[in-house]
Amino acid sequence: MTTAPDQLCALRVVMMPRDTNVYGTIFGGVILSYIDQAAFIEARQHGRHRWVTASIDRVDFKAPVLVGDVVALYTSTERRGTTSVQVRIRVESERYATHETVPVTEAHLTMVSIGPDGRPIAFASPSSLVPEP
Repeated sequence: MTTAPDQLCALRVVMMPRDTNVYGTIFGGVILSYIDQAAFIEARQHGRHRWVTASIDRVDFKAPVLVGDVVALYTSTERRGTTSVQVRIRVESERYATHETVPVTEAHLTMVSIGPDGRPIAFASPSSLVPEP
């Protein structure tokens, strides 16, 4: 599947046996963890701050993910506020045995930029991160 120009491939991960449920497919929670990470990567493009997940607005699981599949998470910003961004994550799984690409999950998250005090700050403001020594 071809990605739209405004989408970023934020992560690619090989699914391992340790990530399976009793049915032999990958736990939904494992995919949710990667979705959260991908949303963070997308949000960081809007400002160098601490970004936290404010809400997971919707997650649709469309097909199972299998051991050995390479999962790719594509992100795009749907909406920008002052302190938050709404991110869309599209998850595709490249099947280990066939190399077929299957859409498996789609999610929508809201990420909020916060300052050192943990309160929301405008993400357009200068970086709130402490410089590395």
